[in-house]
Amino acid sequence: MPSTAAILVIDVLNTFDFDGGGGLKEAVADLVAPIASLRRQAAASDVPVIYVNDNYGRWHDEPSDIIAWIGEGGGASFAQALKPGPQDYFVIKPESSGFYATTLPALLPRLNVSRLILVGVAADICVLFTAADAHMREYDLWVPRDAVASQERERSHWALEIMANGMSAETCSTADLTLDAWLARTPKTTAS
Repeated sequence: MPSTAAILVIDVLNTFDFDGGGGLKEAVADLVAPIASLRRQAAASDVPVIYVNDNYGRWHDEPSDIIAWIGEGGGASFAQALKPGPQDYFVIKPESSGFYATTLPALLPRLNVSRLILVGVAADICVLFTAADAHMREYDLWVPRDAVASQERERSHWALEIMANGMSAETCSTADLTLDAWLARTPKTTAS
């Protein structure tokens, strides 16, 4: 089986019920179209989409319960627009990184994934920590600048610079690079 890529959709299913959540919610509105476009491209190229999401302390809930709960709150419009499809995977994370104490390190090799596209929030926290863990595991990374957001735009720029310069991540927007074009490139690293 040839190696492939996966899209990690990080914390877009969100209540935005925290200090600064209103600003982040406004920024997420701009992410809907790029993320939806990448998901369509992924479906056409048979690239798996994996939602990596906080469970908001709802440890007894199934993913569908969490999605329904978020859909009743402040993130309802995004939960509806960006909810996982039946073919998508859902990984619950207890901390900032999608790799820490989750099934992601076991799932990715089973899907033969060596390249990751990271989208979602917050670019300067959960996306950055997930990117760092992916980089340490030698995954080739693309973090589209138009598909990540933070509470403050400057913090997104800062995080993207770290990912580009310190983790060799591609940070072109989805307007400048398609999934197929990125997949056609020679990977910068090899996942272990």
